[in-house]
Amino acid sequence: MTLPIVVAAFTAILVLGVGGWMTTIGPWYENLRKPSCNPPNWVFGPAWTVILGLAAWSGVLAWTNAFTGAEQLRILLLFGANIFFYVLWSPLFFNLRRPDWALIEIPFLWLSIVALMLGLAPLSATSAWLLLPYVLWVTFAAFLNLRIVRMNRPFHGLS
Repeated sequence: MTLPIVVAAFTAILVLGVGGWMTTIGPWYENLRKPSCNPPNWVFGPAWTVILGLAAWSGVLAWTNAFTGAEQLRILLLFGANIFFYVLWSPLFFNLRRPDWALIEIPFLWLSIVALMLGLAPLSATSAWLLLPYVLWVTFAAFLNLRIVRMNRPFHGLS
């Protein structure tokens, strides 16, 4: 049981680090028009830490209930796809300065979370429920992203 916990914790910390590194809060972002419900910048770090911590816990619970190689592979593939889409959003939005492209990417991230919930539920119902804050936060982030696109378009990338 210790190894899955260590791997999950390391992965969550790594993903948080990469996400933070890819998120450049600078003048470009500060000057965007944002909806009034946009949380202050300091909220995002703690929110993502809790959400990815819950996702790691979810993975550990599912892994401990996976008794076949196929079940373990399913867990790895679902988390791998989710991590890919999670990490992709920040460079699209912040580094390329294309909230419109990031908005197109969000449904893939959202669906990867739903796939995780559905894929892990047979192994652990708790695993699926632990991902609920993640899908809710990404739903809210999609709303914010859509409002930012509508309030600031057109976008032309790095300028």
